Amino acid sequence: MTFNWNYLFSLFSDSDFWLATWTVIKLSILTWVLSIIFGFILALAKQSPRAWFNIPARFYIWLFRSLPLLVLLIFVYNLPQAFPGSGSILNDPFLAGLLAMVLSETAYVAEIHRGGLLSIPKGQIEAARALGLGYAGIQWKIIIPQALRVSLPALTNEFIAIVKLSSLVSVISLTEILMVGQRLYSQNFLVMETMAGVAFYYILVVTVFDFLLKRLEKYLDVTQRKITRTVDTEMQQLAQMPLPASTRTVSNTNELALEASKLHKAYNNVEVLGAVDLKVKRGEVISVIGPSGSGKTTLIRLLNGLEQIDNGEIKIDGQPFIHLDRQGQQKPRFIENNQHRLNIGMVFQGFNLFPHLTVMGNMLLAPRYHRLASEAELKQQACILLNKVGMLDHVFKYPHQLSGGQQQRVAIARALMNRPQIMLFDEPTSALDPEKVNEVLQVIESLADEGITMIIVTHEMNFAFKVSDRIVFMEKGRVVCDDTPQILREGHHPRVEAFLKDVSLV
Repeated sequence: MTFNWNYLFSLFSDSDFWLATWTVIKLSILTWVLSIIFGFILALAKQSPRAWFNIPARFYIWLFRSLPLLVLLIFVYNLPQAFPGSGSILNDPFLAGLLAMVLSETAYVAEIHRGGLLSIPKGQIEAARALGLGYAGIQWKIIIPQALRVSLPALTNEFIAIVKLSSLVSVISLTEILMVGQRLYSQNFLVMETMAGVAFYYILVVTVFDFLLKRLEKYLDVTQRKITRTVDTEMQQLAQMPLPASTRTVSNTNELALEASKLHKAYNNVEVLGAVDLKVKRGEVISVIGPSGSGKTTLIRLLNGLEQIDNGEIKIDGQPFIHLDRQGQQKPRFIENNQHRLNIGMVFQGFNLFPHLTVMGNMLLAPRYHRLASEAELKQQACILLNKVGMLDHVFKYPHQLSGGQQQRVAIARALMNRPQIMLFDEPTSALDPEKVNEVLQVIESLADEGITMIIVTHEMNFAFKVSDRIVFMEKGRVVCDDTPQILREGHHPRVEAFLKDVSLV
């Protein structure tokens, strides 16, 4: 028996095959999209520290990855026998097949998403929290876009698997590509020719969507984007305007901008910060210095709520910001007054710019989220601040296209977009090359000249002694001394003098 090529070519114009192909496309796309949505929720639940989220998520993934799809299809399609009320939906083979495939695929996609979530650096979440974004905002604005780009190659592969698995839906009498082929070769016994036609339609669907998803993957990869826009005259004019007045009111009833009392923090029962007190007047610049491991970074992270205090209290402008709520013998509950979150700006050691956003996108993200002003006012403010830190010409670049010093200057401008009362700097130059340090220090020094309240953790001793009103020296989790640079220069504190013995202060 010879291969019937004419019959094979005739299958390419067969209307039943094209209708079945459209059914496969609809089923595959809906399964893929719904699985991505539900799988992301399931991945977040599995990573949750709360048992009532974590345990059900783990059980779901274990169960539906263990069940063969064929068994699940038959079970779902026959479910109306046990629950007659579901018959209006599940008696439709398409809806029954869709439900079964979504239930199965969600378990697999959740693990793909979890891999994407684990790839996002912790600093991205901390930067978003420091800008005042809530949990939902962090997921939607920061995590999902980055995790999706990382997961997309695996999700593309999963879509291809879904297309091929759709052939199993014929078991519940849904007319898809394989069923059409089976019906034809049972009539004419041309099995090879018919199955070659079936293969053609599956290959066609996979090839087209693989091409489209590869294009999407390339589009989401910001490292391959080229800068096509430059700063126009309008932006340059906006940058020269005075900074718009803050829309948030600031109380002037108390001289203290920040007051921390008896702050304590321990990790695994090892104390890293013990009973630290700190009072910062409005407009004051304080540098925190000391040997590595002295608790400097822990202190500044506690002040911003990035770490939870074990004891103590923090006030902003005389109002409670962070404290512990103690009720009887229960474990103290961490309380943060979110309305003060925008009063504190944070600049991190590792920059923590959002890599999927341009410089302007980084600048506008938080104030847009908080609706601090109109779009025009926010863009004007962003241009002014970027010009202040010397980064206006780079407004359309992505973080990976900037040097370390440039990224840190953008991070400073981004923190200022919320118009905070207090700026916190966590060793802002330690991740920079030596030649890039000065450009960042000059920006911070200009902020000090403008009277912005700042707390700076730094190893740059000359800078600290130059710009600071007070210097706090820490060791072993405690404040050893808190005095003016002039007094410290005079050698009244032997421990500080020993720490600075190899430093040539200008």
